Amino acid sequence: MPAFDLVVVGAGGGPDETNLSAYLFKPHDAEWDDGALALEAGSAQGALAAILHQNPLLFKSRNSPTQKTYTAPEIYSLLRCFLITHAHLDHISGLVLSAGSLKGPRKRIYATKETLNDLETVFSDRIWPNLASWNEDDEKYKLLYSQWKTLRATEGWAALQHHAVLRTTLTIYPPSSLGNAQAPHLLVNLIHGSFFTILPSDPGERRFFVPQWYAGNIYDMERALPRAVELPTPPNLRKPTVYEIFISADYEIRLFGDPAAKGEEIPIQTIRLDIQLEAQNELLVHEPSLDVVCDFVDGKAFGNAFGIALRSLLQSFLLIIASKLLQKAVVLTIKRDTVIAPTQTRIVPFSLSQSDVFRLPNIDAELEVISRDGLHKKIITVILPVHHQCPWNQTSYQPIKATYFYALEMPTAFLVVPPVLQSFDKKSPPILALHGAGVDIFDQSFWTQSIPRNKRSWLVFPSGRTSWGLDWHGPSAQDAWATIDSLFEILQANTDWKHWEIDSNARVVLVGHSNGGQGAWYLASRYPDRVVGVIPAAAYIKSQAYIPWTMSRSAHYTDPALRAILDSSLTPDDNDLHLSNLVDIPVLAVHGGNDTNVPVWHSREYVSILKTLGAKNASIREVPNEDHWFSSVFDNEQVQGFLETLLVTEPRSPRSPKDFTLTVSDPRASGTLHGWKVESLIFPGRLALLRVKIDEAGSAQVIVSNVHSFSLDRCLSVCKSVQIGASLIPISSERVITDEYFILVLQADTVKGSQEKHPPARLQSILSSNGPISFIISNDTNSRELSVALRLAHDLQIYHRLDSGILRESEVQVHLQDGRLPPGNLVFIGKQSSAFPRTLLSEKRTPFEIKGNVLGLNGQVLDDPNTGSIFLHPHPDRKDLDGLVLFVLSNNHESLERLARLFPIRTGVVAPSWIVTSSLSNRIGTGGIRGTGLWSQSWGWNDASSTWIW
Repeated sequence: MPAFDLVVVGAGGGPDETNLSAYLFKPHDAEWDDGALALEAGSAQGALAAILHQNPLLFKSRNSPTQKTYTAPEIYSLLRCFLITHAHLDHISGLVLSAGSLKGPRKRIYATKETLNDLETVFSDRIWPNLASWNEDDEKYKLLYSQWKTLRATEGWAALQHHAVLRTTLTIYPPSSLGNAQAPHLLVNLIHGSFFTILPSDPGERRFFVPQWYAGNIYDMERALPRAVELPTPPNLRKPTVYEIFISADYEIRLFGDPAAKGEEIPIQTIRLDIQLEAQNELLVHEPSLDVVCDFVDGKAFGNAFGIALRSLLQSFLLIIASKLLQKAVVLTIKRDTVIAPTQTRIVPFSLSQSDVFRLPNIDAELEVISRDGLHKKIITVILPVHHQCPWNQTSYQPIKATYFYALEMPTAFLVVPPVLQSFDKKSPPILALHGAGVDIFDQSFWTQSIPRNKRSWLVFPSGRTSWGLDWHGPSAQDAWATIDSLFEILQANTDWKHWEIDSNARVVLVGHSNGGQGAWYLASRYPDRVVGVIPAAAYIKSQAYIPWTMSRSAHYTDPALRAILDSSLTPDDNDLHLSNLVDIPVLAVHGGNDTNVPVWHSREYVSILKTLGAKNASIREVPNEDHWFSSVFDNEQVQGFLETLLVTEPRSPRSPKDFTLTVSDPRASGTLHGWKVESLIFPGRLALLRVKIDEAGSAQVIVSNVHSFSLDRCLSVCKSVQIGASLIPISSERVITDEYFILVLQADTVKGSQEKHPPARLQSILSSNGPISFIISNDTNSRELSVALRLAHDLQIYHRLDSGILRESEVQVHLQDGRLPPGNLVFIGKQSSAFPRTLLSEKRTPFEIKGNVLGLNGQVLDDPNTGSIFLHPHPDRKDLDGLVLFVLSNNHESLERLARLFPIRTGVVAPSWIVTSSLSNRIGTGGIRGTGLWSQSWGWNDASSTWIW
């Protein structure tokens, strides 16, 4: 859909005063009466009057029943502001001459400081009357000088974040030979842009065309492949075809920084767009930059997970079914037959086993590939270079690349640095080091070098899936913990490394910088029993505290109740709300006193909150005059002394204090505190508090708030009975559900055992999958649903290195009947009339239901064709308590595209358990949401945390 209406008042320069640079803009869906913007003002009312003489209805109302016309002075009086690039006369003469006659409210002039100073020399009561001032309150002046620093003086960094829409054209020339008339794919790489779409330039073709929006690589992620894009209409084979490209450009402080740190005032977006035509004369191509191969230490693999990245070029689904190694000593076994959709990239997983040491420079493998339609078959040879290392010792070492299978089947790499000394009988906790945003641990060696090698402990550097990941939440957090468990298994598997082993399920010292510092706070406060101590550096508290959203467009239109429920989906990320869990854990926060990226007040506030809650061992090291990063951030006497104390004097099992409070917002992503765990909440989306006080006899007095059920790990707790109100409950064998856990479910005044699984409070939970995510689409392989699935699969691969498959609905229906659904979460994309949603929703496990072909929610009929629904649902396999389904149900392409942009690829997406959208969202963002909410504890309707707006 069009984003803006543009009127060209003038586009020339030089001596033609009737055609000087001047453009008028307004949002496409708004009226001119709502206000407009002028870009440059060389020509103005005179030139516009001439244009209106030829086309009186140029500014006609979209909604008015009468054909209202405007005069040129009326249009200029509707302007809200002028954006001026420089003060040459061919850019400002219309503004100067018109200024005295402008009606309506004062018009702001946005420009650089130098340009505004030049304008002051014009509006000086010498060359021209003084009609402009810097004073916000001085209404006698027609114009108000405005600059970025004026906005940031009151709104801070929030004023610098902005959204822009860019436009350019793409011309496709016909081939020299018409032998292959198949329309080519484009390979598009958009760096630092959020979305793009390609549209036909012909107005007739565009009239009913719904754009397909593709996510750009806004983070400039490492090793990101270009996106394969289908042209919206076939190109002409006899003459050049022109397409229009629209780019969504967002300036985000977290990504691009404060321009003041570079000595600049204006936030400038630098965006790169690369487009190539892709040759389609092969079945598929090998993408070696995405291969996963571990290091070999003295001829032995440091891990058993290998991955070979393949990208399909064929307009058919491909199946990778077998592999054959061309060398001895190692065996690669494919984990599963892998289906690759058209244009999709997947990293095919292989398990490696060794019968002898391996010292060759490469592993050579043959893969068998067939197309699903049986028309194509091929054997391809893949060469995997191997990095060999000598055994480490006390003086010589290198970071070692290790591998493991994330979520059963996804080959994943991480780095480790061995300790100086062997462990023998006393195993020291490993140090888990979380990198900052944009740091690629495999190509940027400064991170592994920033923490001195430790005498006793392994240094473990997880990737977090990618250099940005999910801010060390969700899959990034799962990856961090999995590297510790995988290191244990790798060392256990080789007798040469016996004396370097770590404990099973080892507790760790958490270290992190910037985004990784925030991640250290996050992991420690959500899984406190796995943590010995924390050293977070330059950490921010949460995204909302880093950059507030007070100036977002949606904020002007969103009902307060709706906004509260939407914002509740970010509560699991709020580190400050969970700090009660760290009261008994040693913390040393580190921060540069002159940090221009994450202000030092974040660390000060962290420590202040902890001390308010009663922490005795929480302190801050604030280093004067240092910025965000400095080489000695961890390599200094105070930090190393604190670390040494943790590793030497801290007990190997968690402390058991007599009085503590456990705070939980997401039970699915929270561990135990002193053995106690909140399993489910009464009201999802709200905080749960479990206050425990244990007396000398071992009786625990428990006070709960918003806790539906909790469990107690008897190996970690010293208590012998639990008292809740007037009820004293002994921990006896008949109340133990398993050998380890004592589970209580609180329902009014009764207490009973249960193993119910808590429903997630946000759509982002779909990313935390115990296997590859499976997208389910209709049986039409050329559908818009397939396009959305391919786009989301590409996004998951770029942003999180999460694997995903694409299944047709008919396949899934068979799997439902024979109980062979693939492991992992499911995402259905399509219409509610399809068989899969009909089958699952007929079980009435959530309040969504289908009557006829109409979707309903708790009695609300969703029959508007522009309405779309996206919501979480329990997995169809009732034995898979962790599994989820995400339904993306729409009635038309426009609605589907809106829902696709709600898929939680990036952090900070406010998306609770269910959302119903409308076409108003195109204009007013979240203000156009019809309803949203969270499920109850049992996946039912939740009045307290749900709202309907209309």
